[in-house]
Amino acid sequence: MNRLSILIYHRVLPWPDALLPSLPDVRRFDRQMKLLKRYFEVLPVSLAIKLLHRQALPPRAACITFDDGYADNATHALPVLRKHELSAAFFIATAYLNGGQMWNDDVIAHARQARLTPHELDALLLQLKYLPFEERDKAARALAPASQAPLMLTTEQVQSLIAAGMEIGAHTHSHPILSSMPDALAMADIRRGKAVLETITQTPLTMFAYPNGKPGTDYDQRHVLMLRQLGFDIGFSTVAGVAYEGSDLLQLPRFTPWEPDRLRFLLRLLAQRRVLA
Repeated sequence: MNRLSILIYHRVLPWPDALLPSLPDVRRFDRQMKLLKRYFEVLPVSLAIKLLHRQALPPRAACITFDDGYADNATHALPVLRKHELSAAFFIATAYLNGGQMWNDDVIAHARQARLTPHELDALLLQLKYLPFEERDKAARALAPASQAPLMLTTEQVQSLIAAGMEIGAHTHSHPILSSMPDALAMADIRRGKAVLETITQTPLTMFAYPNGKPGTDYDQRHVLMLRQLGFDIGFSTVAGVAYEGSDLLQLPRFTPWEPDRLRFLLRLLAQRRVLA
């Protein structure tokens, strides 16, 4: 059966965080990767998509992706991936390399200081998420504590991912909601992110992940056409499900394995393979 499970992660924390219970820590991520390798054929992302297109995937094929470009992808996720001899693709928003901060992390830092519950944090993030880009960033910066530890990858860490055999993909420059921007600005942001990463990687980038990734809400067909014009062959959404031979290669589905325990994680992976969209 020519189906591909594509997992999406954002961060791997050093230890569990009560404010961010859905994010795996190193121990949980290690258990998940051990199960994934045992029960699935885990492939490099670009190879998996080629085999999907040729209808030549092995049984229970899977691949791993990370979005945004957090430093813990290199410091915590990479050692686990190497331990299990697994490959992943990392989609990086280039505006935040080398000391930048995403708006949601400003809000999370505020929530931690204000002792908000996870539910209150989620409500605040949702309240701000779809504001116009400048308004959202200004509101998040106003909430942020005066000083915060850097969270995002450095150029050197991106290069360390490449040296370890990981793949790099584009994720725009500033991680905007593409559908909320004029077309010219959306195109420029996608192009800039691609160019910055190609300077770092010294190779053409052909893979892209849409920020937030919900079709019809966060991006639409205009942006799919932009990817094609800019030379991307593969695009990833956040629509839950598995990819199959009829999938649009510029709008491939992915899903996040939220489950904290091993059995439910495995059952979720197996259940997702019955979803065809």
